[in-house]
Amino acid sequence: MFEAIERAIRAHDPIIIHRHSSPDGDALGSQVGLKHLILENYPGKTVYAVGDGAGRYAFMADTVMDDIPDAAYENALAVILDTSGRNLISDGRYALAPATARIDHHLFIEQIAQLEAIDSTFESCCGLIAAMAQECGWKMPLLAAQSLFTGMVTDSGRFRYDSTSARTFRLAAFLMQQPIDTNEIYRCLYASDLDQVKLRARFIEKIALTEHRVAYIYTTRQEMEALQADTFSISRGMVSVMNDIQGVDIWVNFTEAEQGVMAELRSSRFNINPVAVKYGGGGHMKASGATLKDREEALRMLADLDRMAEEEA
Repeated sequence: MFEAIERAIRAHDPIIIHRHSSPDGDALGSQVGLKHLILENYPGKTVYAVGDGAGRYAFMADTVMDDIPDAAYENALAVILDTSGRNLISDGRYALAPATARIDHHLFIEQIAQLEAIDSTFESCCGLIAAMAQECGWKMPLLAAQSLFTGMVTDSGRFRYDSTSARTFRLAAFLMQQPIDTNEIYRCLYASDLDQVKLRARFIEKIALTEHRVAYIYTTRQEMEALQADTFSISRGMVSVMNDIQGVDIWVNFTEAEQGVMAELRSSRFNINPVAVKYGGGGHMKASGATLKDREEALRMLADLDRMAEEEA
C-alpha cells in the first residue's frame, strides 16, 4: 500500500509534511510521527513540518512548526496527512513541490496528490503511519511512537468509536513496545481544571433540540469574546458535551469565528458525512466538519440534519 510513497521518500530531499488546519491530535501525531520516522530511518534527510499552531495540543513534543521559505519546495516531496480536501490543508505551498503524496483515513472526496494512500477503515491517520512503519520495516523511535499513540487515542475516542478494530489494538501494541508514558498522555489530553469544568457546564445549558431531536449548540462571536476562549476549545472541544444524550442520534456544534461558522457534526448511528460535504467540509461517516459562511447557512445545515433524523427514524 505504501511502496510508491516510500520510494518517493527515499528519492527526495527535503521532505515537507503538511496536514489540515486547526489540527487535532491525529493531525499533529501523524505529522510529528512521520517526521521522526523519516529522520530515524533515512539519516541525513532534511524534514520539515509546516502549518498553523498546535493550539491545545502544544503539550505534544516537537509541535512548533517550521518556518520555511518558498524556495525550500524547489526539489521537495510534499506529504499531506489527515486531510480529505484541498481547502482544508494548512499552508497551500504544498502545490509548489514537484512531487506530492497524501496519506489519509477520511472518506475520499478528491485527489490531491500524485501519490495517494487512503484507507477510511483506519481509525486514525496515525494508525496508517504506524502500519506504514511496519510494512516498510522502519525502526520506531520513542518520539514517533508516543506521537502516533496520542493521535490514535484522540481519533478513536479512547478506543471507543466504531472505527476501532482488532487492527487498532495490534498497532497500539506495536507502538507500546517503546516505553510510552500513557498516563502522561491521558493526563495531558483529558485532565480538566475547574474553569474548564465550569465552561462545559455552561455549554450543557446551551443545548437545544430540533423537532426530530437533533441536538445543537450555537455560539456567537460576541459570546466567544465574552468567554475569552479559543475557537478550537469551543468548536471541537464542546461538541462532546452532547454525547450520549438518550434519544439523540445526531448532534452539531456551531461556533462563529473569524473565518466563518465552524460546524462540528457527530452521529452515533448515521452517516452525516454527505451533509458536511454538501457545505464544503468532510471527514468521517459519524464525525465530520465544515466551515460555513454565516448563521443562515448554519441553519440550513441544521435543517438538513433534522430531515435526516426524520427520514432515518
